[in-house]
Amino acid sequence: MRILHTGDWHLGKNLEGVSRLKEQEAFLQDFVRIVEEKNIDLIIIAGDIYDTSNPPAAAEKLFYDTLKKLSKNGERITLVIAGNHDNPERLIAAGPLAMEHGIIMVGTPKTIVSTGQYGEHEVVDSGEGYIELRIRGEHAIILTVPYPSEKRLNEVLYKEMEEAEERAATYGERIKALFNSLAVHYRKDTINLVTSHLFAMDSEEGGSERSIQLGGSYIVSGDCFPEEAQYIALGHVHKPQIVPGTNKRARYSGSPLHYNKKEVSYTKQCLVVDVEPQKEAVVEEIPIPVYKPIEIWKCTSIEEALDKCEAEKDREVYVYLEIETDRYIREDEIKQMKTLKADILEILPKIKGQENEAELLERMIERSFEDIFKAFYKKERGTEVESEVLEVLLNLLGEEEEDETH
Repeated sequence: MRILHTGDWHLGKNLEGVSRLKEQEAFLQDFVRIVEEKNIDLIIIAGDIYDTSNPPAAAEKLFYDTLKKLSKNGERITLVIAGNHDNPERLIAAGPLAMEHGIIMVGTPKTIVSTGQYGEHEVVDSGEGYIELRIRGEHAIILTVPYPSEKRLNEVLYKEMEEAEERAATYGERIKALFNSLAVHYRKDTINLVTSHLFAMDSEEGGSERSIQLGGSYIVSGDCFPEEAQYIALGHVHKPQIVPGTNKRARYSGSPLHYNKKEVSYTKQCLVVDVEPQKEAVVEEIPIPVYKPIEIWKCTSIEEALDKCEAEKDREVYVYLEIETDRYIREDEIKQMKTLKADILEILPKIKGQENEAELLERMIERSFEDIFKAFYKKERGTEVESEVLEVLLNLLGEEEEDETH
């Protein structure tokens, strides 16, 4: 079976208020072409299809138009799971209509996919967190765990558990318990897969992910995934990478576009996976072109910045402009730069001898919420925060984040 793994499309996302829909449309045209050229049997989209739970109409239209092209009248099957940016109910609303086109939508870990014909293929068995597909005579069992927030995870695990010690297990331990309970559906004569949207330990964030972990509490270990899984298709992290400790079985495809200036240093990609029962998956990395680059221009004076804007005015590129100066930049100089060069996203004066506010903020963002709160508490109270207080705060914030996703 030949699989194409992608995710984190974030359709409708802006960059400093500038729409990326044209670039996203260009990527999706290339994506459809890759699917055709590589003769893909199964497409897995591992969450964060949209950038918000209430995406613009143009983003939704782009997504469904693309699914229709990928389907090719039901010849090909596409599996879509929700990420932390997606509204699960909204995503799966079109599920019944999508069946005839070979499209499967999974909103939460509790979603049960309807069995039956999906285009030219079939879901022969399903339950909470798994499906069995028959594609051209080959069977694949896929564990499907869309973004597992604390609330959604508890709904799956605790319907028959009442013991306090069970409930006290860490997030990572509960994720592992969930995968272990689902892995009983695997068989030796099937292709055994996992797809999920979460953050695995030691993975490197790319810069534009909206963090789903609070003080590390939403991070899982690479050993949480079942040993029987031949390939694990993950979403959430925007930097393409292999999850450490998984024998190269677990991978993030990454996002298709550079969604943040921190992401520009690495190549975007999607992954073609060839796999058959009881054999290691063979993975091919397919690079995705940069449709409109993000660049950081560092200039040593206002005059140099103006000259750079003039020289590069015809290039299609997003610009963050950093200017060393001994004074603040005047309004007329800012206007002149933006008149010369379209798509300047930010002009950042770096006043000599002063620490820049943006750099201070950036350093704060790189720290976890837990570390920031511990430092604040110690500064204000003169003592370390009690573990019970910290736990209550993190739990409260986790509940707020869950509410924001609906």
